[in-house]
Amino acid sequence: MSERLPGLGLGLDASHTPVEPRPSSVAVLYRRAPSGVEVYWVKRGKQLAFAGGFYAFPGGKLDAADAEVPVHGASGEEAALRSAAARELFEEAGVLVAQGAEALSPEKVKELRKALLEGKRGWAELLKSEGLELRAEDFRAAGRWVTPPSLPVRFDTRFYLVEAHAHASAEWWPGELAEGAWVTPAEALARWGDGTALLHPPALHAFQVLGHFTDEADARARMTTPPYCPGYIAQRIEFQQGVRVIALETPTLPPAAHTNAYVLGNGELLVVDPGSSDVKQYAKLLSLVSGLKAEGFKVVAVVLTHHHGDHIGGARAVKERLGVPLWCHARTADRLDFPVERLLEDGEVLELAGDVPQRWHVLHTPGHAQGHICLVDERSRAAVVGDMVAGVGTIVIDPPEGNMREYLAQLARLRDWPVTTLYPAHGQPMPDGPAKLEEYLKHRALRESLILQALPAEGATLAQVVATAYADTPPLLHPVAERSALATLEKLMEEGRVREESLQYFRVGT
Repeated sequence: MSERLPGLGLGLDASHTPVEPRPSSVAVLYRRAPSGVEVYWVKRGKQLAFAGGFYAFPGGKLDAADAEVPVHGASGEEAALRSAAARELFEEAGVLVAQGAEALSPEKVKELRKALLEGKRGWAELLKSEGLELRAEDFRAAGRWVTPPSLPVRFDTRFYLVEAHAHASAEWWPGELAEGAWVTPAEALARWGDGTALLHPPALHAFQVLGHFTDEADARARMTTPPYCPGYIAQRIEFQQGVRVIALETPTLPPAAHTNAYVLGNGELLVVDPGSSDVKQYAKLLSLVSGLKAEGFKVVAVVLTHHHGDHIGGARAVKERLGVPLWCHARTADRLDFPVERLLEDGEVLELAGDVPQRWHVLHTPGHAQGHICLVDERSRAAVVGDMVAGVGTIVIDPPEGNMREYLAQLARLRDWPVTTLYPAHGQPMPDGPAKLEEYLKHRALRESLILQALPAEGATLAQVVATAYADTPPLLHPVAERSALATLEKLMEEGRVREESLQYFRVGT
């Protein structure tokens, strides 16, 4: 749910307390090639709650059993984290990095991997029974990264640089991962540049470092000291080139606690949805922009996707601080109490000059808000979608501003454009945009069916409809659900399938 709805009286606590990050490990496996180095990367399955659809390196959270494995040259947490990195590398890439592993046949390695993945063999027992020993020197410390506090799942991750030995054979097996392959840093960065491989900051930094590989010591030194990363938390997040995101705390309905502001461009920049009115929050955005300006970038405008408070809270202050105009749709502008310099219309193209120029198509997408717009990049077809979808929570369609018929039509329009990655106002990007949009359409169709089924012959009030059709929703949120239910009922009335009389709703026909 993407904005605070006036008059609902929910009494919900929207304060945000970051979750504690979980210890985890990542193995950056590389091998030397005549042209430089190659790195083994994996694509996380889109069904995964954390970083689904992103490209990454083999890794995962620390299991209690990892501490049971002795690691020569390390002890305590350092040993356990290396044990976790070795286990994840074996599970996800089939590469067993341990003293004595070179004597195992490929068939034996596959047998052990299968047994570990199926839970038939424990990690410590597997190593001991095969006479294998983990060594700290095989897993060289190469950085530490902590997930930003805005995310609902967080990790405190240690990165280890691991050189693949001649006998090692990396192999992707279907499961949680959608792909696995060797790639040169140049190829990975090109994919990041065109938006076909989304990378989190630590993976992006690793590829940038390994693209200029001279020796392992130098690579580890540079991987360990990334820029813009105080306290191991990335201050610059650029999942694809020219699309930067910074999450600002805003007064939204839980589970959302932040609104994403976006800084688009590779030379000229657009700042989209500086939504927080808290100076401490929008100062983070201004700091990011200041750093980019020092590198030669130039902000040309602030753009609003729509007028809701968690999207416009800092807009006036940010545009005045930056000395740039404000652009939005006319139906957004007429709801603001500060000047708008340019009205955006459906079909316009916003051109941004730069090393890699961008052309952002403006799509007027009413439904959630009458003046709602999305921006779609012509080159990558990535879409900044405001409150059309959410990576956390759901979207409220609140009449009379909200209109379910228009909202569904615009979801289908985005799906059929077609878009690729969706960058929402709340939560993480969605790499498979069409699938997510189709999921939303099917969910709304199912909810519409439940609402129709909730209308008995004698009719029902809105509250009675919600109690039945939203039985899977916590009662505390039923006042919010009523707004979207009303929007659906209004759609059904427009279609002649429902009628209303004295605040009672009746099905028309059978």
